[in-house]
Formats: sequence, C-alpha cells, structure tokens
Amino acid sequence: MKQPKILIVKTGDTFADLICSFGNFEDWIRQGLGVGENQIRLVNAPAFEVLPEPGTFSGAVIAGSHAMVTQNLDWSLNVEAWLARVVTAGVPVLGICYGHQLLAKAMSGKVDFHPDGLEIGTASITLTADALSDPLFQGLPPVFNAHTCHSQTVLTLPPGAVHLAKNTHDPHHAFRLGPAAWGVQFHPEYTHGIMAGYIRNMSPVIQALGKDPAKVQQQVTDTPEAGRLLARFAMLCRHHHQTY
Repeated sequence: MKQPKILIVKTGDTFADLICSFGNFEDWIRQGLGVGENQIRLVNAPAFEVLPEPGTFSGAVIAGSHAMVTQNLDWSLNVEAWLARVVTAGVPVLGICYGHQLLAKAMSGKVDFHPDGLEIGTASITLTADALSDPLFQGLPPVFNAHTCHSQTVLTLPPGAVHLAKNTHDPHHAFRLGPAAWGVQFHPEYTHGIMAGYIRNMSPVIQALGKDPAKVQQQVTDTPEAGRLLARFAMLCRHHHQTY
C-alpha cells in the first residue's frame, strides 16, 4: 500500500527577504522532515484551501505564522475546528509556534499574549520527566537549545495534556495530547541563518523592548537536537500508517 503524504498546513508567509534566501515556512518544514516534495501535501489555510479528511494523510504539521491566534481569523477558526477532529481521530499532529497555540486552543487550552512579551533568539529548553518516555522527545538531552520567536503563548494547557518542555521565559514550550498530537512553541525548522534573519527583521521590536538586537544575534547557535524532532515526527507518521 502506498504511504499517504504528510500534510503541511500553511498559516502564512515569512519575511520577503528570508523567502529569497531560504524559502518559506513550508520549505523549512519539508527539509526538516527529510522527505521529498512528492511526499508532501500542502494546504494553504489563509487561501481557504480545503483541509482533507482525517485518514487521507499520514500526519499533519501546522506551521508558524505572523498572525496571532487571538485574532480569530476565519481561516484560523477553520483550522482550529478541523484540528479537533484530527486529534480525536488519532492522526499524528505537530503544531509549531502558531500551530502549537492553535492546537492548544482547539482542545480547550488558553492562548494569549505572553505577560513578559516577545521571546526571540536561541533559548535553552528543559524537558520534563514525562518527556523521557514520550515517543517524539525520548532520547533528547534533558536540556537543549532551540530557536524561538513568539509574542503569544499557551497560558493554560488543554485538559489532559502531557507537559513536555519549558524554559525560564515560557513554562509551556511543548506538550502532547493523546498518543500522537504535539505542540512545540520553539521552532525546530529554523536554521542558524533563519533565526538571524528574524532577529534582523525584528530589530526595532527588540529595541522597543529595551533589548540589544546585537546581543541577541551573538547568542544564536546551531540547534541540532531541536531540529531532529521533525525527522522523528516523519518516522512516527510512517509508523502510524503501517500500524493503522
């Protein structure tokens, strides 16, 4: 039987200069998954492209966005309602940043602006004890670096969520719902160059917060452990298809 494709739900575009240099959100995700273009199905949610029925794809990645979940945009509400059905069906899901927050909101968590404002740059992420036996996170070091860029956050995890990762800025950097739905606030798809580009584009915002963009840039490092999560998610999607 032919392996169904992994779905990438596009929720917006990155900065124009980054698209020219590195591609767009969906390109970074595909590269991280380690699969060819013929193994991906892309749905552009802001263009109101139809979201497929659970069971017609092996897993779904919900991408990041420059939109805010609390805007309750029509296309976002569509994805939110669809996500609840996908999670209930047990299909593997990985929500990244905006996707992480949307997954939480879809399953009755609370999302809003972080009380301490923007988190941007390479940050240290600490796993919880539950992550040690998690199908996606097990085998990762207890503390690792990851790239971050978000103003909103999951203030309250959904009922029944398993808390998987945190740091000093955000207590909810990762969670799991049921056997196969994960949200990660950090960006496993970002490279060193992409993170540097975000800091460059957002320098005025960083300065407005009283921080030095140059110092934030200096702290950017490679994040191989975080990056491994996408390839591991692709493996879990293949395993799910073979099992079900």
